[in-house]
Amino acid sequence: MTKIFASPEAAVADIPNGASVAIAGFGVGHSYPNSLVIALKDQGARDLCLVANSLGAGEYRPELLLENGQVSKVVLSFSARPGLPSLVEQRAASGDVQLEMVPQGILVERLRAAGAGLPAFYSPVTVGTPLAKGKELREFDGKAYVLEHALPVDYALVRGYRADASGNVEFRGSSMHFHPSFAKGARVAIVEVEEIVEVGTIPPERVGLPGIFVARVVLATKKVAIPKGALGRRAPDTRREYFGKPALSRLEFAQRAAALLPEHGYVNLGSGLPTLVASHVSGRSITLHAENGALGYELLGEDGVPDPDFFDAAGGFIDMRPGGALFDSVVSFEVARSGKLSAVLLGAYQVAQNGDLANWSVPGQVGGGIGGAMDLIAGASKLIIVMEHSDSKGRSKLVRECQYPLTAPQCVDVIVTDLALLVRRGNRFVLEEIAPGFSVEEIQQLTDMELLVADDVRIMRPDTKPV
Repeated sequence: MTKIFASPEAAVADIPNGASVAIAGFGVGHSYPNSLVIALKDQGARDLCLVANSLGAGEYRPELLLENGQVSKVVLSFSARPGLPSLVEQRAASGDVQLEMVPQGILVERLRAAGAGLPAFYSPVTVGTPLAKGKELREFDGKAYVLEHALPVDYALVRGYRADASGNVEFRGSSMHFHPSFAKGARVAIVEVEEIVEVGTIPPERVGLPGIFVARVVLATKKVAIPKGALGRRAPDTRREYFGKPALSRLEFAQRAAALLPEHGYVNLGSGLPTLVASHVSGRSITLHAENGALGYELLGEDGVPDPDFFDAAGGFIDMRPGGALFDSVVSFEVARSGKLSAVLLGAYQVAQNGDLANWSVPGQVGGGIGGAMDLIAGASKLIIVMEHSDSKGRSKLVRECQYPLTAPQCVDVIVTDLALLVRRGNRFVLEEIAPGFSVEEIQQLTDMELLVADDVRIMRPDTKPV
């Protein structure tokens, strides 16, 4: 029996109105099932519930289904990204579309659970945040957990590298991410691939999704375009001024943050400013982890040729170091939540003086951009926040209490800004280093939280030797 369909249009022809459809794909444009998305748009099924990490960007983005009036509900990890307009946010704010926000690792786990026949599970993620509201909480060994329900879907649209007539799918590079869990959680998994091969061509150990989970296979008709630009790989190296004096540049305080990382450590770098740290670990025995499923990578060199199947969680193109490994997002978040990471570096909108973190939503947003942050924090790895001291309106990002929705309570260990390095001791941060040319009094004046001051405050130097 063959599972090969003649075209993407034929593969989605029977998706009815009211169906739930999971669409795999990462970031704004990596490894989305473009051909199936366009075919579903042209097919015209209405009142759909879309489940995705995000609705992407570009010519073949899943957001087109929303734009076409085919969607009534979305379940997402990202409903908005900094600097990008969001149709989801607009439709959710007007009440035309129902929005449910889910942390990235819990999203894949809910679909994986559905595929594994598990109705629910307890998770440490979202405890103490608005996303836990209304959910059952239970303690195990003195720690709080939230009950999360499995998320079965009617259909999943997935993209792979190669497949055979039996439905066995091979993935390539770090492009596996959501695809296996989304397919397993679906009643009907439809996979588009770059090449359809004879049964037996794909070695059994290279099968990333066994055919038993796949209902239909189709040859892709829309090419995967290489996303243009760094896509978060390197934030601009800008420098702000305070009191008419220059602070450290972004590259400089990212370099200072890199020096905090232990040799032989496993480190996750969040999107935005933390990605700059990757430029300063070259040649060190630090293993970088990306939640889309890469362990042991480095940034692609300036002269390197981008491969669309090899990218990190910020969308930057990568090379794999010898000894590196590639896997799906389920495994990647097992690494994070189990505490295997030595350190996690994230950006922030606000950090409170007791260590509370807010980095996924701001006033005026219905949803926001959770991504993998909540899952990464749940593993209790050392959490280092890398951010500018003030926001774009000059307001301190170091506050007495967070006014924005929490990502996690009392989780921040170290803060590195363009003005200072602070280390949490109990419920206060200690000012240990300040940028050249600034005084302790000036840093205190620019900081809303109550600071403790170290006895020997040092000058913050980018070229500080690693710990």
